Amino acid sequence: MSIFTILPILMIMATVAGLWKIFEKAGYEGWKAIVPFYNLYIWLKLIDKPLWWYIFILTPFINVFTLLLMVVETLKCFRKDGLGEQALGVLVPFVFIPYLGFAKKETYTHPSQLPKIKKTAAREWADAIIFAVIAATLIRTFLLEAYTIPTSSMEKSLLVGDYLFVSKIAYGPKIPQTPIAFPFAHHTLPLTDYTKSYLEWIRLPHYRYPGIRSVGHNDNVVFNYPEGDTVALQLQNQSYYTLIREYGRDAIWRNYDITARPVDKRENYIKRCVGIPGDTFLMRDGEIFINGEPLADAPDVQHNYRVTTDGTPISQRALNRLNVTDWGQAGPGRYMLAMTAEAASELKNISNITIVERTMRPLNQGERHIFPHHPDYPWNEDNFGPLYIPAKGATIDITPENIVLYNRVIEVYEGNELTVENDRIFINGEEASSYTFKMDYYWMIGDNRHNSADSRFWGFVPEDHIVGRAMFVWLSLDKQRSFPGNIRFDKSMRVIR
Repeated sequence: MSIFTILPILMIMATVAGLWKIFEKAGYEGWKAIVPFYNLYIWLKLIDKPLWWYIFILTPFINVFTLLLMVVETLKCFRKDGLGEQALGVLVPFVFIPYLGFAKKETYTHPSQLPKIKKTAAREWADAIIFAVIAATLIRTFLLEAYTIPTSSMEKSLLVGDYLFVSKIAYGPKIPQTPIAFPFAHHTLPLTDYTKSYLEWIRLPHYRYPGIRSVGHNDNVVFNYPEGDTVALQLQNQSYYTLIREYGRDAIWRNYDITARPVDKRENYIKRCVGIPGDTFLMRDGEIFINGEPLADAPDVQHNYRVTTDGTPISQRALNRLNVTDWGQAGPGRYMLAMTAEAASELKNISNITIVERTMRPLNQGERHIFPHHPDYPWNEDNFGPLYIPAKGATIDITPENIVLYNRVIEVYEGNELTVENDRIFINGEEASSYTFKMDYYWMIGDNRHNSADSRFWGFVPEDHIVGRAMFVWLSLDKQRSFPGNIRFDKSMRVIR
């Protein structure tokens, strides 16, 4: 059993033991502290809070705030009114609650008997801010986090300007690898260009608590960018490894500031999972096959289409009606449109449209930017694979021919020393002809198939990079328009499919 499983159990046991003694100090039987749900009822009585608070205790996400408030109210019953004491109590209740219960010098006073504590306005604000920061940090780390969509790679499922909630508990929340960080900042301090928002004095190993479900086919998944381990700071939106292939390592290191980032501080991406551990992924003419069987497209998958007119422009009203937003003009009467198959079929019926044809890269016409970036694998965005997606515990034969598919998995993601000499493969100094994977991996692709940098470009997504599942869009804004006309009411408050 992992230490990250044992520690929460010990914390809960310590807190319950402390509540047992606190209940006794307040005049209740201590054993009531170990009775689920009933113990919370007694606790509410102890801090003199109304029974309707129980509704908040049973409400997901809100219950985190409620329990922290109950801790603070308990501290007040023991005359712990200092800002530092209450902040410490909220941060480590599994230490403070047992202390209050077992320390003989600490005595309980019913809230009705407590003297009124007059706080300054500054203290009131400080209390509120500190509590809000702690509670919000816990929620966004372990339960729910807000994200926004910056690019069109997931249209039409998700639009540029969508603001969404991502569930951390869907696949299980991760322990932060870098727990000492500036609140609410991802990897860079606010108002700075490159200053790190986190300290690396403490680095925790990967651990994920059990989730509600596992990652499945066609799930919308948020994950840390796998190639984001190294970054050229002045070109943060571009893959460091692509820059190296294009311009050479010496040029990039000479002209840019290079930094390394831990897994939890890499950029957040959102794509659709089309391959899970143990699958064999294949794409032929844009159609996805998993283990030899076609994978049904998610709703609103888009491809690029070449559209030719009789020389007159395409009606903007028609584009709006067909919900086509990602398009460009290649010349008089010639357009490139990203749209669904249904939209393409309808477009053909417009009188001035003469040709609507889906773009398709031919089989075996390799593209340099496509994984694994090797001439022996002439794959492209429409024709890719077959490729086995590693599963934890699975063993495969490795050869000089297929090692380019898995070298980053073996060396970077799983921390081995890998060398190839004279067609012989060495892992951690020993010659190897097979390899057993330590983690599960996934294959992610954007719904806007020809306008998405995804696994076809940089390969596998390791399990320790998975952040959560996109669940709900609460607001959608058209960034090309001004407020309030930029609010897309028909796209706000919707469940993500």
